[in-house]
Amino acid sequence: MLREDLPLRTNTMQHKPALYQEIIHALQPKRGGRYVDGTLGAGGHARGILEACAPDGQLLGLDVDPQALALARKNLAPYEGRIHLAQASYTTITKQLADLQWDSVDGILFDLGASSMQFDNAERGFSFMHDGPLDMRFGPQALMSAEQIVNGYDEKELAELIFRYGEDRDSRKIAKAIVINRPLRTTRELVAVIERASPRRGDRVHPATQTFQALRIAVNNELASVQEMLPQAVAGLKSGGRCAVISFHSLEDRIVKDFFREQSKELVNPLYERIYEVERKAVVKLINKKPILPSEEEIKENPRARSAKLRVVEKI
Repeated sequence: MLREDLPLRTNTMQHKPALYQEIIHALQPKRGGRYVDGTLGAGGHARGILEACAPDGQLLGLDVDPQALALARKNLAPYEGRIHLAQASYTTITKQLADLQWDSVDGILFDLGASSMQFDNAERGFSFMHDGPLDMRFGPQALMSAEQIVNGYDEKELAELIFRYGEDRDSRKIAKAIVINRPLRTTRELVAVIERASPRRGDRVHPATQTFQALRIAVNNELASVQEMLPQAVAGLKSGGRCAVISFHSLEDRIVKDFFREQSKELVNPLYERIYEVERKAVVKLINKKPILPSEEEIKENPRARSAKLRVVEKI
């Protein structure tokens, strides 16, 4: 079970989340507006949105992580009355809006991947820098932990997972080493096996980085969840409303980029030809054709933001 009694790190709000100013600029929160933070975390982005849409703007915050939700509730207490928090996946955004009787919203934010709070908590098992159990679940809804995958998948399945979600060329070597050394129960045990199988000395990227990413994606079904969420988000926007998505690796970013690009195209058949089964006008317009990246100053203050990419669209 995902433990909910672990100490909450109340210092999480002392630093701003990735691309904080860029998100506020992108969403352009306005007085009386309605907004959604689909990946609430500790509430850093949400706080900025609530301040910008004061005094009567409202925000729906979603997170599957009960620890994150408890911390966000504490951090956002000054905005009580304007916030609606739910322990739920962003894949249920249509239902969540219906529950509030919100027909549409002015802005939606998704900050994908694990949060600093999750990485820094060794008990969650997200980081190869800390020793802890091989868990990696964002919330209790995840069907399997990383430990169950590491010790339950056969060698071929592990190799395919590490190559597909981690894009690691040494996936077969790592999978073989994992199977030989099983059972593995902790992050430190797994890291030691990976380092022996793929000793990339001198490489700035730790050899365990891609395997840990692959396991986290698989545990939380992250890519399929993003694909399920995006159409709901666009459908939930009012005309002129904006959706902003921060991704941290190429697999996520590719899904977001391709979906936004497809939704920005007008599908009209030329005379005497039938290319599209269903014709439609463009649904959104791209606010930025290339992703917005963190500044050098932000990367110095928060190295984890270095891989962040922000894409923004506006509902037509």
